[in-house]
Amino acid sequence: MKKFIFSAILFCGIVFAGYSQNGGFGIKAGLSSTEVDFKNKQFVSQGSQTGYHVGVFGRIGGGGFFVQPELLFTQTSGKFLSDGEQIKAEFNRLDIPVMVGMRFLKVLRLQAGPIASLNINSKLKEAGSTISDAEFKNATLGYQAGLGLDLGNLSVDARYEGGLSKWTDNIRDFQTDNRINQWVLSVGFKIF
Repeated sequence: MKKFIFSAILFCGIVFAGYSQNGGFGIKAGLSSTEVDFKNKQFVSQGSQTGYHVGVFGRIGGGGFFVQPELLFTQTSGKFLSDGEQIKAEFNRLDIPVMVGMRFLKVLRLQAGPIASLNINSKLKEAGSTISDAEFKNATLGYQAGLGLDLGNLSVDARYEGGLSKWTDNIRDFQTDNRINQWVLSVGFKIF
């Protein structure tokens, strides 16, 4: 795990340091709409919740193609019912998406790529004594795909994120498959 984190930070540093005329480095923040679905009849989802993210991005490219690594702190949540009791799950993580894409008309971007998520502090809130032994994975892998718009130094991204691995294997004695799928809207500002 430490090698993965070090490699991701080193990769982001190389990309940020080596930006080109068609790239740059900036800050970004945004909102997401997340629904946690455990795919288990004992845990019934209670709809979408709003989350947020803040961080930095870099972009390099040429000839209409680009690579955009990002480093983001992300907070998402979800609500579900278990035995008639409403429980809230809160996920705090470090996300490292690496978008690869094409530019169109100098302002539009089509992008997709993997996203690695490292668990910082995920927990169940308001669970009382019903559930106390949820074990969340330290790292998961997913994907993002979407569109971007660049207006000068301002960029706007709309993406869909899906999971490729599970957040937790079980809660109590129940097997779960709670892939976090979400819509993500971001606004970025290129500093240089």
